Amino acid sequence: MSSIEENITHLRKDIPPTVTLVAVSKTKPVIAIQEAYDGGQRIFGENKIQEMSEKWEQLPKDIQWHMIGHVQTNKVKQMISYVNLIHSADRLKLFKEINKQAILTNRIVDVLLQVKIAREDTKYGMPLLDAKTLLEGDQLLEFPNVNVVGLMGMASFTNDLTQIEAEFKLLEGLFIRFRESKNLSILSMGMSGDYKLAIENGSTMIRVGSAIFGARNYNQTP
Repeated sequence: MSSIEENITHLRKDIPPTVTLVAVSKTKPVIAIQEAYDGGQRIFGENKIQEMSEKWEQLPKDIQWHMIGHVQTNKVKQMISYVNLIHSADRLKLFKEINKQAILTNRIVDVLLQVKIAREDTKYGMPLLDAKTLLEGDQLLEFPNVNVVGLMGMASFTNDLTQIEAEFKLLEGLFIRFRESKNLSILSMGMSGDYKLAIENGSTMIRVGSAIFGARNYNQTP
């Protein structure tokens, strides 16, 4: 068993069966993803559409590909035929484009509404008040081929666990508020460094990269 497979086995023992593990494979080569696949992992997250598409072409077709990075509207059509879940739907312009491309491919595409909970300006996400307004109203009905199945958020990059927990609780509160009325089932929070805290605060899906694959190599080709 490879170290990647061992890491996945360890993680599965460490998280509740109700929590979905997304293996963040961005910048990792196909051979590493194949090792994770051989270890039973079927859900992988990428942050660049071109890289994800190249990997999709080369790897087994029962893999579920999640787009977890910021999405440029002009790139949506490159992934629309195969992507299983878009975590980073953070603005109405993007909802409109996903809906347009989904109609053209006769699909209904599952997305998560990404909400900005971090204090950092570099983090993407729809402002909390805007997200509340969107979920309270009927505007999502304008996008019939986009299915909002949950919420996603990224906590601040800090060692202050109190701040991180407060940000997770903020998103959990929004999730609980609209879970029934909007039929939300996924709360995507937590990465390698904070997934345990995220799970304690209601996360049902964690995005883990370095704890599976090791440190990222940004110069590595797909």
